[in-house]
Amino acid sequence: MGEKETRLSARDVVLGKVRRGLRVTGAEPARQAAVADRLAHPHRGLVPARGQLAPAARVELFVMMAERAQASVARLASAAEVPAAVADYLRQHNLPAAIRRGGDQRLAGLPWGTAPQLAVSVGPTEGSDLVGLSHAEGAVAETGTLVLTSGPDNPTTLNFLVEHTIVVLDAEDIAGDYETVWARLADRHGHGVLPRTVNLVTGPSRTADIEQILILGAHGAKRLHILLVGDGTVSA
Repeated sequence: MGEKETRLSARDVVLGKVRRGLRVTGAEPARQAAVADRLAHPHRGLVPARGQLAPAARVELFVMMAERAQASVARLASAAEVPAAVADYLRQHNLPAAIRRGGDQRLAGLPWGTAPQLAVSVGPTEGSDLVGLSHAEGAVAETGTLVLTSGPDNPTTLNFLVEHTIVVLDAEDIAGDYETVWARLADRHGHGVLPRTVNLVTGPSRTADIEQILILGAHGAKRLHILLVGDGTVSA
């Protein structure tokens, strides 16, 4: 028996014990209808008041929490400023003028000609690139967390296999809480059709497992730099 078959058999054993304990088979029409209704009409959990702010204040809360988690944030008036801001970051950290990005059309449409010194490659990384550029689907103000979805347009490797992750975030995509973010993702992609992976990233990778000494870059990028575009005031 193969590994996959063994794993499925163990799953069946566990679920069988649960069904016997509940005295159900899993095929009861009423139970199936209840599950289908719950999936079609998900209930919102308790939402903390912390992030329920006016748009501009919500953006400020996000910046404060992101910086508290040791991310750096650069405020940009428009997306057209992204190429120059990327070049500035590379210079400040004495990095080669080279980045790798995904196929995201928002990034592809930026005026890269305004930073002609930059070498921009496209596609996932195998770990040899120092700097990856991504576009966030959203963010959570109450914790300073970025929401990054996976796919050819936004390869997950660009967030975890590079030393420096630069993420472009539209201020209007900052939500106050996680519940709002998940609802937006479901509306954007379709219920039940979310991307394969949704990564919630708060600050650079870190661990303090060894003698309580904080180490950055243990499981991903050593630095997280956020290019925050706009002020969020157009958001409802």
